[in-house]
Amino acid sequence: MNIGFIGAGHMGSAMIEGLLKAKTVAPENLFVKGGSSGTAEALQEKLGFQLIKEYDALKACKVIFIATGASIVLDILKQAAPFMAKDTILISVATGHTVAEAQAVLGETIHVVHAIPNTPVSVNAGMIGAVFADMPAPTKAEAVRVLESLGKVEEVSEIILGTFGTVAGCSPAFVDIFMEALADGAVLEGMPRALSYEVIAQMMLGSAKLALETKKHPGELKDGVTSPGGSTIKGVTALEKNGFRFAVIDAVKQANS
Repeated sequence: MNIGFIGAGHMGSAMIEGLLKAKTVAPENLFVKGGSSGTAEALQEKLGFQLIKEYDALKACKVIFIATGASIVLDILKQAAPFMAKDTILISVATGHTVAEAQAVLGETIHVVHAIPNTPVSVNAGMIGAVFADMPAPTKAEAVRVLESLGKVEEVSEIILGTFGTVAGCSPAFVDIFMEALADGAVLEGMPRALSYEVIAQMMLGSAKLALETKKHPGELKDGVTSPGGSTIKGVTALEKNGFRFAVIDAVKQANS
């Protein structure tokens, strides 16, 4: 199957890497049209996909991703629409539009999916929210199969897609800051930085796996670590004293505004 990409910025590049890593598509069957930044050209040298200059190369693609900026996505779709074959699956990972708006531009013969992924798709561990336009079941199954090669897919209503994108898409940056801060604390207490990053990353991976597999409430998991008068509850108290919960809640609110 041929897959096309319009846009190869941070998210587009992450998805391209994930699709190739998962062997969902071979490099010779992946067609990428970048913008003026030169990102696509640099990525092509690394990954060996087909770099294209014109939209007509997309005619051979069963699935096409668009990963451009919100302000230009509908204009780009208008330009590309004449070069999309009937029954193409268009997966937009851009914000700034609804499924209905994209469908109106593309016409009824193109099947539209609006998906919001996060950067862990590059290692096939993404969290992807998806809204599907009305489409035949086999077509939807094909779209899901492609997306699931990048990570976990949750079908959501369009009304919460923005919030889903904030929590899944913006939060990796919040987590990265938390990891860096934990490492700074570890270094302050004498641990080598490289070791601290490895320990912290593994700790977060294990904690996430524990939460997913046990389905326990986060508060219950936290209580399982905080012994009376112990070091963990002292650390939790320090986080609360410094407004940790409010800072996280406000970060989600501000990112979603």
